[in-house]
Amino acid sequence: MLHGVGVNLEPRAAAPGRRLEPKGGLVPTDLAIVMENRPGTLAEIGEALGRAGINVEGICGFVAQGQGVGHLLVADPTAARQALDGLCEVGEEREVLILEVDDRPGALGSIARKLSDAGVNVEVAYLGTGTRLVLAVSDIEKARAAL
Repeated sequence: MLHGVGVNLEPRAAAPGRRLEPKGGLVPTDLAIVMENRPGTLAEIGEALGRAGINVEGICGFVAQGQGVGHLLVADPTAARQALDGLCEVGEEREVLILEVDDRPGALGSIARKLSDAGVNVEVAYLGTGTRLVLAVSDIEKARAAL
């Protein structure tokens, strides 16, 4: 954990088993980041990723204990780490579920109920581009089976 903000900055091995449908041979991966909470930090991060040719397919960000905390969905986490070097602290890297969801009341509840009934805890949730729901879960294989 870094600075008590609840973000694990220790790299984590990807979950074993079947990978999601990759784009160009790369599986979208969630990166946890911790950054300065000041004007311009997000701009610098976005510009650095853009210069490196990395598309941000999903993002979640908030402030905790005075620090910016975020999750980025990227196809090439190694290149993203390199692009972000010196701009922020990049931590946990994990395979995530990416689900196309209907944009309607109850869609999230239905998915969360299936995961809960299977004994799977949702640890991170955010929307990616379009209506793609990004979920980091306690057991990715159980989650795939439940959905």
